[in-house]
Amino acid sequence: MRVDYPTLRKTVAALTAGETDTVALMATVTCEVFHADDRFDWVGFYRNVGGETLKIGPYQGGHGCLVIPFSRGVCGAAARSGETQRVPDVEAFPGHIACAASTRSELVLPVFDGSGGLLGVFDLDSDRADAFDETDARELADMLADVFARASHG
Repeated sequence: MRVDYPTLRKTVAALTAGETDTVALMATVTCEVFHADDRFDWVGFYRNVGGETLKIGPYQGGHGCLVIPFSRGVCGAAARSGETQRVPDVEAFPGHIACAASTRSELVLPVFDGSGGLLGVFDLDSDRADAFDETDARELADMLADVFARASHG
């Protein structure tokens, strides 16, 4: 099953309408995205907790790493640069952190609040090589921007 982005965006918009709590928004987005496509083996957020440190947030799938510094891995690169990281082969990514041995490809998107503050990153892992494309990156980035525009740091 391949994700139907228009339906996913409508569903997420309906479920998150009026909500401003960051963790509630993250939990809802994670659940809906994880169940939207069988390519997605692990889906979740790493929250920016300051000090150039990411900590695990709401996720679906096996256990994730608890703490990731901005200086390491694909998630750290997305947080550090503020740019989406699409990695077709995690073994070829310098400094990749193997939170799960099954991960073959990864898509990580920075998540900003409405004022441009970095809330964290949204991490999607797949047990398939080259599982993510530019459509995934663009559609998910647009959805995250819509959902977190009014998020509160709370």
